[in-house]
Amino acid sequence: MRMLIVAVALFGIQNGPGQEQAGALKATAAEAKDATPVFDVAAIHENRKDPTGRSHIWSSATEGDFRTENVTAMGLLQWAYNMPDSRIRGGPPWMRTARFDIDARPDPALNDRLRSLDSAQAREIERRMVQSLLADRFALKAHEESRVEPVYDLVVAKGGPKFQAAQVNGTTINGGKGQMHIAGSDHTVALLAEQLARLVGRVVVDKTGLDGRFDVTLTWTPDDTSGGASASSSDGGGGPSIFTALQEQLGLKLKPAKGPVPILVIDQMERPSQN
Repeated sequence: MRMLIVAVALFGIQNGPGQEQAGALKATAAEAKDATPVFDVAAIHENRKDPTGRSHIWSSATEGDFRTENVTAMGLLQWAYNMPDSRIRGGPPWMRTARFDIDARPDPALNDRLRSLDSAQAREIERRMVQSLLADRFALKAHEESRVEPVYDLVVAKGGPKFQAAQVNGTTINGGKGQMHIAGSDHTVALLAEQLARLVGRVVVDKTGLDGRFDVTLTWTPDDTSGGASASSSDGGGGPSIFTALQEQLGLKLKPAKGPVPILVIDQMERPSQN
């Protein structure tokens, strides 16, 4: 077990559960505090008007602004640490029910720095900034553990990929029930693996060897009865499962495997401090 300084990002989790992907935590607490950028201003309000409605997270990686609407603390942890909720353990019950609206902005100098980076680098810095926000305003204390658990390897299916390279500025990730569209980024397939992990409840290791900018769209029939995706061809509703859709529409495949998986254990989390 290693204590996790919440200001330090879990680098590369979206690409797999190995040693490099798990993100070795090498910085001391003092170094992390000095090195981690933070938001200049951040307003946090609990949203009591729509406890079961839709939630949104807006982030402009090359600007540094971060906003949420009706998002749970669990949702914030998922975004900040790039982990599905299945790999976040512990924490108070309200963490999964109370919802928050956040408007956080960095200073202009940090915005200038983010504009000089590619989208993946800028996004990683913004994740670290949200981690710092959680530590400061939600009194988050947590630690990381590595456990051998089932994972999926994302590989190219027979016949090759069924999507094309695209010259798309910025990064777009749109999703809803049974649909997903990802465009741009310098590592589009890695982003796809990250999103698939949230849907199937396991780490997805990108082993496609496909890097660069692509435009990918995926539609499937969700399996609401199991709490996650099903490996069958359909869920009884007549449409394909996410596994089948991935192979038929994108020419990719999820292969069951096992590997070390980083787990985030919440030791302490409190309702946010006043603005």
